[in-house]
Amino acid sequence: MHYRKLGKWGVKVSAVGVGSYLTIGMKLDEAASRRQVRAAFDAGINYFDTANAYNKGEAERMLGKCLAEFPRASVFVLTKVFAPMGPGPNDRGLSAKHIREQCEASLRRLGMDYVDLYMCHRPDPDTPLEETLRALEDLARQGKILYWGVSEWPSTLVQEAQGLARAMGVRPMAVTQPRYNLFYRWPERDLFPLTAREGIGNVVFSPVAHGMLTGKYKPGQPPPPGTRGADEETNHVLMNLYWTEDYKQKAQAFVGLAQEMGLTGAQLAVAWCLRRREVSSVILGLSRVEQLDENIKAVEVRLSDDVVKRLDGLFPAVEGIPTL
Repeated sequence: MHYRKLGKWGVKVSAVGVGSYLTIGMKLDEAASRRQVRAAFDAGINYFDTANAYNKGEAERMLGKCLAEFPRASVFVLTKVFAPMGPGPNDRGLSAKHIREQCEASLRRLGMDYVDLYMCHRPDPDTPLEETLRALEDLARQGKILYWGVSEWPSTLVQEAQGLARAMGVRPMAVTQPRYNLFYRWPERDLFPLTAREGIGNVVFSPVAHGMLTGKYKPGQPPPPGTRGADEETNHVLMNLYWTEDYKQKAQAFVGLAQEMGLTGAQLAVAWCLRRREVSSVILGLSRVEQLDENIKAVEVRLSDDVVKRLDGLFPAVEGIPTL
């Protein structure tokens, strides 16, 4: 396993991490979750990513159970706050009240005294940035979080938060978590240059575009039974962002290139993300240990200039603003 720094900060995380969205504590039972986490740890992965909102806290609870067998110092755990966790008006967002209460709840579910990185899951236009930053600083001073970051924040808001942190004399963000893959290259335009200047790391998610870049979704065909695309409970992002005939055709060409290199589509997709210095770690969403064994090999792949050029031709860099 290779390890990378989180931007300029001293801590190091494995080049690939394990996410728990739709898997640990949700689609995977306890036995399967334990197998997945144990296999990841044995492979040298130290970064595990979850959120309070994943299955309403069950992902955190299950991940905490799975990680309890390992020394706390040997793992880096990220969880998140923002999404609704109850029916009340203060059961969501990035207010000081919600951040404090949800951090305490996450620590109880994880069975931990602190989390390594606490992340604002989405922006909250109803809460002043200074309130959010002060709440995160308070948690850090209490020893409940070590670093903080943001997920899916626009680069303009990241820059504003960094400037405000300096003005307030509180610790700046350490990490951002953007969606990033060959179909979704917007972080390259504004976010990566900003994080490089600020010394912020990036832990990126969705490297295989919800499975589209594996090539399993064929042009002119519905999603195969048993895949995420066929699951109406979990396929909304795939259908909204990637489910077009053009994308399915490009995915087939992409897999053909991967096969020329002796790789799977997933391995090439992850290696492509890791080629960027700004990327600290790539989050893998895994439902089987076999997927981990396959995808982790991407850490050793180095892409030639010719391959990068061919991929740029197939998946051009973007100019506009993404619409989610």
